[in-house]
Amino acid sequence: MRHHLSRRNFLAAGATTVVALLVSSRAVHAAQSYSSAPGPHPTPRVGITGAKVLGREQLAGKLKLVGLFDSVRAIPEVIDGIRCNCGCSHSDGFYSLLSCYEGKDAMALECAICQGQGRLAVRLHKAGKSLDEIRAAVDAKFG
Repeated sequence: MRHHLSRRNFLAAGATTVVALLVSSRAVHAAQSYSSAPGPHPTPRVGITGAKVLGREQLAGKLKLVGLFDSVRAIPEVIDGIRCNCGCSHSDGFYSLLSCYEGKDAMALECAICQGQGRLAVRLHKAGKSLDEIRAAVDAKFG
């Protein structure tokens, strides 16, 4: 017995197949990117400063972030020892969570994960926690 597909059904089936392949390949790529994000925490760079962290003048329109960016700028030796878990570690020039707060295109301007990790690190540092304890807390919440 031979089945006959109309041209319309053939084209619809073809289009559905193409869409399914595109969606699945994007999902696989996203999963690979996400799964490869966690890795070892970086070693804080000797002599690192917060000089490149955006200041109040660069945060115009984002005033709710001024306190966070100021706090990150104050403890670069801690923030530079934490990896970011949002996936931005694949970006050019990225080294650590500190990188998320630097430059005009700072990822932490928009990314809730970068902001959350920064807030957690600042809070735990103020509570007297060591870098290893802060890393463990970041891993537990974001890793």
